[in-house]
Amino acid sequence: MMSRCSVPSKEVQVFQSLNGLQQLTETRRFKAWFLDQFGVLHDGKQPYPGAILTLEKLARTGSKMVIISNSSRRASTTIDKMKSLGFDTSLFVGAITSGELTHQYLQRRDDAWFAALGRSCIHMTWSDRGAISLEGLGLQVVENVEEAEFILAHGTEALGHPSGAAVPTKLEDLEKILEHCATKRIPMVVANPDYVTVEARALSVMPGTLAAKYEKLGGEVKWMGKPDKIIYKAAMAMAGVDSSDSIAVGDSLHHDIKGANEAGIQSAFITGGIHATELGVGNFGEAADLSSVQVLASKYDAYPSYVLPAFTW
Repeated sequence: MMSRCSVPSKEVQVFQSLNGLQQLTETRRFKAWFLDQFGVLHDGKQPYPGAILTLEKLARTGSKMVIISNSSRRASTTIDKMKSLGFDTSLFVGAITSGELTHQYLQRRDDAWFAALGRSCIHMTWSDRGAISLEGLGLQVVENVEEAEFILAHGTEALGHPSGAAVPTKLEDLEKILEHCATKRIPMVVANPDYVTVEARALSVMPGTLAAKYEKLGGEVKWMGKPDKIIYKAAMAMAGVDSSDSIAVGDSLHHDIKGANEAGIQSAFITGGIHATELGVGNFGEAADLSSVQVLASKYDAYPSYVLPAFTW
């Protein structure tokens, strides 16, 4: 089924509605699949129905699969998480996460922007989820904004302490700190650009929300994941493909689909993830109304190539 929608530029956008991935894989069009995890493969607690089997069938087509995630954790942690949820991680070429890219850029300092950052930082991290380690980066975590050279945002639950501990901190208190940082005009590195994520059907606030607020305050933000092209380029390099051979699968129009648009690659939008409520999707596998998808795509200025209810075969 084909659906057309008009966009502000008057350009006609076309997406194809699918029930599952089989029809698409039979075309053998794509050599590499860049798969979001939360909202596509699992909900943070358990795999979505059919996701494990779909991955296995996709692997049998010879496709290369890369997990591409805005998780603030290292790639190895993401692989371990997938394994614990029952996924066969040998099916993946590897994983690219925002946290991994952030760690690499802060460690190497071979990029001019990162080379100029300095070493002392305000660290926004996790507490209940487990704090993010900064080991090996040569950073000095500080509590006083006056001593900070940049902000490092890994999470939205806690502030890093110079001792290495994570001090649980309310979201509104983190926002007050950002207001202080903005007056000092220090840059922010956001190691998870997501605004929200799906967790067992509920939505949780992610660091991208803090970063967006910081930009509104006039702060400079370096976005280390989707929708920035940086993470798609890393995935293509890992899989050894170019944009014409690639497709990204995700549930966020602003992050996954807009990012794919920016990177010049095809995309498949899963409607049962973070946009499920906006699209009126109540149950897993329920098809979204295509006119609602069109409206939402225009709202986010993000246009998928394909639309399907879930990551199923």
